[in-house]
Amino acid sequence: MKKKITICLIIFTISSFFFIDGKDNQVHGFSNQVVQHGATGDDVIELQARLQYLGFYNGDIDGVFGWGTYWALRNFQYEFGMEIDGLAGQEVKQKLEKASEFDKTYVHEQIQKGKKFTHYGGMDKEKQTEPSPNTTNQQDSQDGDAGQQSKQQGNNQQDQNQSEATEEDLEPTAVNMPQGFSQNDIQIMANAVYGEARGEPFEGQVAVASVILNRVESSTFPNTVSGVIFEPRAFTAVSDGQIWLTPNDNAKRAVLDAINGWDPTGEALYYFNPDTATSDWIWSRQQIKRIGKHIFCI
Repeated sequence: MKKKITICLIIFTISSFFFIDGKDNQVHGFSNQVVQHGATGDDVIELQARLQYLGFYNGDIDGVFGWGTYWALRNFQYEFGMEIDGLAGQEVKQKLEKASEFDKTYVHEQIQKGKKFTHYGGMDKEKQTEPSPNTTNQQDSQDGDAGQQSKQQGNNQQDQNQSEATEEDLEPTAVNMPQGFSQNDIQIMANAVYGEARGEPFEGQVAVASVILNRVESSTFPNTVSGVIFEPRAFTAVSDGQIWLTPNDNAKRAVLDAINGWDPTGEALYYFNPDTATSDWIWSRQQIKRIGKHIFCI
């Protein structure tokens, strides 16, 4: 009898070991350390990859916890109803593990080969990375067609030139601008659109830009773009700092479309996300329509 009990205990112990180890290999990749701005290493690589897999991070997966990673993490925390502190503790890691997939071997192999990710997950692996010298823009890399390589390189160079251009160089892109909006106005509106609505459909981004313009025209709000955007408690992106993220081309195009007359909101002055709104007052406004996650109202 004693011999049987001993054998059972040994079998149970071995089985438990393999069960726990298997679960750990499948689910737990992060260490137990809190990951924060300034950190480097494997934890940061996994954090960036998982955030990119979910669409919150569009920078390079390089294992360096910079400001791009910081704001991506804060945005993830906001969307998942967590404390917004830019720290990747156990709760954040568990949420990321449940919501995303992480192929550690593949990611590290690509980094060792000197490649930078422009997006990770959601498509064939051969289309997830581009060689470092040509990877400057997420939108360009999504083409994933070798036959378009020369076109991508041209687009990449154009995007890079635009990002380095002076206000005078950018001026020709803003044609037929009513009321003579300055390049500073366009730039800060693009920042606001990107910070507030980069995950929204293009129409929803134009809608946010339209709300800003409608407020400029309204006697109830400041009569300048900067005055409207930086009015206290007016925009979440200003409150949480995402106003200073670098906008992409979609955000800039959305601003120009709004300036040139496209208002998909029907002259709305407000918008809110019904899933996260906590103000009773905003629900009292007359609703016009819903675009993406936002309800637009007057």
